[in-house]
Amino acid sequence: MTGKAGVFRALHHHRTPGDPLVLPGPWDAASARVFAESGFPALATPSAGVAASLGYEDGQVPADEMFAAVARIARAVDVPVSADVEGGYGLAPKELVERLLEAGVVGCNLEDSEGGVLKEPRAHADWLAEVREAAGDRLFVNARIDTFSRGVDDPGPAIERAALYVAAGADCVYPIGAPPEILPLLRAGIQGPVNVGAPVDGGPSPAELGARGATRITFGPGLQRRAARALREIAGLLVR
Repeated sequence: MTGKAGVFRALHHHRTPGDPLVLPGPWDAASARVFAESGFPALATPSAGVAASLGYEDGQVPADEMFAAVARIARAVDVPVSADVEGGYGLAPKELVERLLEAGVVGCNLEDSEGGVLKEPRAHADWLAEVREAAGDRLFVNARIDTFSRGVDDPGPAIERAALYVAAGADCVYPIGAPPEILPLLRAGIQGPVNVGAPVDGGPSPAELGARGATRITFGPGLQRRAARALREIAGLLVR
């Protein structure tokens, strides 16, 4: 295993508590360059942030436009880039992997719900296994677990889904929306790296989330939305 994919995978391992991998989420080439020039070793695009930059609501970006956008981001920087490609846009695993590799990314987020409904976990695990088979070691697969965001407060189903997805070949799992106080429980029940989303306005810091069990930290569309607020403030000053 060589190249950026190998570098990216290695960044997730041998992390010490309190020192998670922090991956800012660029929404276009310009923001990607800012993050890379600031010294971050890798980046992870947020689908909602990219959607906003393209003038779409979250979940409404056509697949071709999303792949083109993440390709521009990947071309703009030298560090590895992982892409949030939602549920895979209905593409067969082989085609999905080909599109990701053509875009120049080294990893992907893949959700386990569609239209607000959780997918059957074993069927989704089978699909992830096909993605892994097609990708080999060329892509880092981050399997998002949507139970908490779909109103399931019990951590048990998230842990069960994580076990299925890791067995299917996922490199990391992402129980999105998991309350910070249950992260130690999730960490104890999940094998391998755990992705946790961090707020950009208050809440536990990345170091605190790492101490509770997070291997890596992402921000969803939070950074893009904060930048948009700053731009609105500047625009307001100009109008006045």
